[in-house]
This record gives sequence, structure tokens and C-alpha cells, in this order.
Amino acid sequence: MNTETESTADRVVIIGGGPGGYEAALVAAQLGADVMLIERNRCGGAAVITDVVPSKSLIATAEMMEEICRSESMGIRIHGSEGDDGDTVTADLKAVNKRILSLADAQANDIYEGLIRSGVKVIQGTATLADRDHVDVVEDGGTEYTLEASTILLSVGSHPRELDSAKPDGERILTWTQLYGLDELPEHLIVVGSGVTGAEFASAYRALGTKVTLVSSREKVLPGQDEDAADVLEFVFRNKGMNVLSRSRADSVKRTENGVEVTLSDGRRVEGSHCLMAVGSIPNTENLGLSAAKVKVKESGHIKVDGVSRTSRSGVYAAGDCTGVFPLASVAAMQGRIAMFHALGDAVQPLKLRHVASNVFTAPEIATVGFTQSDYLENSTDIDTVMLPLDTNPRAKMLGIKDGFVKLFARRGSGSILGGVIVGPRASELILPITMAVENRLTVDQLSASFVVYPSVSGSLTEASRRLHRHL
Repeated sequence: MNTETESTADRVVIIGGGPGGYEAALVAAQLGADVMLIERNRCGGAAVITDVVPSKSLIATAEMMEEICRSESMGIRIHGSEGDDGDTVTADLKAVNKRILSLADAQANDIYEGLIRSGVKVIQGTATLADRDHVDVVEDGGTEYTLEASTILLSVGSHPRELDSAKPDGERILTWTQLYGLDELPEHLIVVGSGVTGAEFASAYRALGTKVTLVSSREKVLPGQDEDAADVLEFVFRNKGMNVLSRSRADSVKRTENGVEVTLSDGRRVEGSHCLMAVGSIPNTENLGLSAAKVKVKESGHIKVDGVSRTSRSGVYAAGDCTGVFPLASVAAMQGRIAMFHALGDAVQPLKLRHVASNVFTAPEIATVGFTQSDYLENSTDIDTVMLPLDTNPRAKMLGIKDGFVKLFARRGSGSILGGVIVGPRASELILPITMAVENRLTVDQLSASFVVYPSVSGSLTEASRRLHRHL
């Protein structure tokens, strides 16, 4: 094994090319560092290849199906085209998945080319920590060597959690990374797990025309999300024909002659054609050499980091899902950027989770930022809140939007906006004004004084803020 002997001044070695890794690499290169990024698969990591980009591309197709179905109530009639045997709109899953994988491939190539243009050396292979200053690398071709580094960033992501009683086979029992190999829509998809991942895929496949059963071990879907938002989503799911099994834990999943059988803890059995296991994820920190480098981890295997992405070992940073801070690509990217700003001596502010906007890409979408309903219940004497249903918004009526709302939380007295929730189509786009208000400590009066287009769905944001005005 060879050891590089070049100067390590501002030598940054990054393990993992997902959002945390490649964003960190771009910042480090911009700041003049010698940057090497090691990725075992493709640039972009799981977020681009098997997770965020593919899943949201699938959801975009499902959204189109939703809009087509909603168009009938707006007076649009869809007639059978030549070669069709009816007037039903259907999804060609083989074509859908082909497009999804091509988009993921294109995004991975764009990221790689952007890194190369920025002067980052991208190495395809695996890497482990030898100690605080050294990384052992094994390239895909078999070449082995050790890199010296002044700064190391770990951004190794996570993988789907698997249960011994429900082992995925890639054909009938699937993780979310295996769905894109299907050529035909499942006749009946059983989704085990009603967190964000389970809810998103259940919503998408139902919209594409699949019969869906959602197995939830909790009282309602999306545990941990805003309760009012979860109630709306579960109402929509049930209203559109999804079978939601609340307080139902799956004990095992097995193949049958023509599909799968899910056995619940109370003895009930649910039969379907396919089963998606969405029961969490595991950080990719095993066999990474963390002990050798004296990097501390939590009991869950996640790497311990502080607000500027430092680990317990000076000079070693970590970002993304392997830290367990917040499993979002945007947070991973911010952690990576913050790490490089701190390591290379640039101005930096610690990560503030209160400012993180997140979105659940179901139909309807659920976007949140800042204070939550549980925060409000704990501080109801200090916080004002208002919730406006979207079905009163004129633009929403024109678009046929019936389900959803806008909710704001504000500090009583000062009127400072503390957070908000939006449930509805394109909630992920509508949350930005509230995010900016939270980030910049705007008041409800400042937000309500902003002009909005009439009619527009965003008009509900200013209307909600007007409802929170307090006479001084």
C-alpha cells in the first residue's frame, strides 16, 4: 500500500459523494483547498441514485395523474385515443421508471462534471479512516493507497432498515431503492410503515392506479408531523380508497404463490401482490474506521456532531444522514458547507434546526418550518396561532383544491413569526415566505403588508398573518 507524501496543507478528503459530500467539496474548492472526494457509487449518492431524485420524479408523475383526475370536476372530458380500449388514463410503469432512472443518471453526471470543473478530484472506490490524518482508499480497479489530510469529512449516508422476518427479495418484497426495477404497476401494494417514506410512496402508487394498503403501527399516519396535517392526509387517503390499517404492527412478510402475505401482530393477515418495507434507515458507519480515528457515535450508530458539523475528533467532520441530525438532503448539504466554512477559516453560523423547512411529498403536500403544534401546546400562553382552510381561497377554488390549510405560529405581543404549516398542492413552494419570515424574524404585520397577486394561493399566507394582528 502506498502513502501519499504531498503537502497536506488545506488537503480536504471527503468520504461520500451525496449532498453533504459534494456540496462540501464545492465550497472547499472555492476556498482554495486541495479536495479529494471518494464515492463508491455515483456522484450524488443515494439521494440522487435511489432516493430523493427517483422518488420525487415518481411523485411528479403521480401528481400529473392527480391533476388529470381532478380535471373532470372542472369540466374537462378525456376521451379514448386511437388504440385505447376506453377513456381511462393509465400509467406505463416501465416507461415511468425508465424516465426516472435516466433523470437520476443525468443528475449524477451533472454533479460529477460540476465537481471536476471546480477542481475536485473524484475517486471511485471505498475509504476507511486509518487515524485522524489518514484515509485508506481502495479504488474500484483494486489500487490501494493512503491519503493524508488536514481535514476529513464523513458523508456516508444511510441504507434501508431490513427486518429478519421480512427480507426484501427485490421482486415482491421491496425496499424503496428497489421499486424502480418494476415493469408493471403492482395490483395491490402493501406499504409497511406510515412515516414520511411510507406515506409518500403509498400516496404516489395510489394516484398511479394501484390498490394500496398502508400498515401503520401508530394511531395515525405521519407520527411526529403536525397533527392537523396528518388528519387531513389520512382523510384524503381513506376518501380516495386507500386501506389504512392504524395501530397495526407487521410481524412478518412472506412470499406466496402469486404475491405476498403480511402477518400483523394481532394475527390478521393481509394479502397483496407486492410489499414495500418502509421501516426506517441505518447509518452507513459500520467498518468506516471510526474507532481507529476515535470518532464517537451514538447507540444508533450515528456520528455525534455539533452545530458546525465537528465530530469528537478535531479535524474530522460529518454531514448528512450518517449524523442523524435531520434526514433531509437540504440539511446534509448545509452541514457539509458549514463544515468547510469552519475548517477552512471562513465566516460560519451554526446549523439552526428551527430554520429548516421540510416537506412531505404526498397528495396533498405537507410543508413545515419552525415552531410546531406540540411547541404551541407547551407554550400556548405565549404563542398565537391561526389556521385557514384552503377551500376558502379563490385561486384554490379555481384549481379545484378542496383539502388543505395554512397555519401560522407567532409570538404573542411582538407578533414575530415563529413557524408555519402548509397543506396543499405545491406546499413545498409556498413555504418559502414563512421560512424567510422565521429566518429574518419578521412580524405578522410585516408579512401581511406584503403585496400578493390576486387571486393566488399564497394570498392565504397574508390573510393568515392579518388574522394574527394585535391592536397596540
